[in-house]
Amino acid sequence: MSLLEKFYSGDIQALSRLISEVENQSNGYQKIITAIYPKTGQAYKLGITGPPGAGKSSLVDVLVSQLVQERNKVGIIAVDPTSPFSGGAFLGDRIRMQNLSGKEEVFIRSMASRGSLGGLSATTFEACLILDAFGKDLIILETVGVGQIELEVAQHSDTMVVVLSPESGDSIQAFKAGLMEIGDIFVVNKSDREGAARLVVQLNMSLESKRKSEKWGYPVLSTTATTGQGVNELLQSLKQHRDFLHQQGLLAQRRKLQVKSQLQKVLENQIKLSVSNRFKSDLDWERLAEEIYQKKETPYSLADKILQSWRS
Repeated sequence: MSLLEKFYSGDIQALSRLISEVENQSNGYQKIITAIYPKTGQAYKLGITGPPGAGKSSLVDVLVSQLVQERNKVGIIAVDPTSPFSGGAFLGDRIRMQNLSGKEEVFIRSMASRGSLGGLSATTFEACLILDAFGKDLIILETVGVGQIELEVAQHSDTMVVVLSPESGDSIQAFKAGLMEIGDIFVVNKSDREGAARLVVQLNMSLESKRKSEKWGYPVLSTTATTGQGVNELLQSLKQHRDFLHQQGLLAQRRKLQVKSQLQKVLENQIKLSVSNRFKSDLDWERLAEEIYQKKETPYSLADKILQSWRS
């Protein structure tokens, strides 16, 4: 039985191996995506982001446990910072979601944010396609930190949840990082701690104008993941947002934008790979560096000459 046949039969090891093939960009990995692509488009994609320490993983843990009780099959991709030395994720699979380990309905994978100019690599979204084709009902993209990665996750998600906590000036971070612009649902986690009620008020005030100009209500919820408080309300808001997107005809619109972003990512990846290969084979780096060092050329003048020679 081939790897793809095992994958289609529901083999978890085949699923894991296919994701590894894509993540490592093994020879012929594009053929995997081409083969499984017709079977994609059924899973709902949920992005979860927010500053470090907000308790995102703990919230995902308890949220998914409840979803599994409702007979949902869930795939989770935890996007970790890339190690500058190994190129791999700092955190391993399943470390942060212990309660979900062993549940056959749940597949968890940590992936590094490597190779994409400060954002996500194309392979992260290709891994989502593989989980989709495998038959997962829901795919969760959970990100660490704030920045370009969060924007890209929002561009590839059907619903985006921003998780904050009352500590470490999260409200200020949210406003500065642009998280207010990308969220559909806002969660103040660790709501049993001092400052939580104040943060809820701040978020509601900042969302007033957005609520007036759009049909969606942008709910602000309070949760405490360690006790499960507020998780039912979060689950209900997720269902309401999904229904809202369907009713307004916005889900198809979002997914067309997702496909556009995926195409841009793939093109970026292919161009970088092509240029990288030419760098290795065509250029005498020592000579070029010496010319710049001797001030005979500048990096820009040489770059222009190299590009012109490639175009001719």
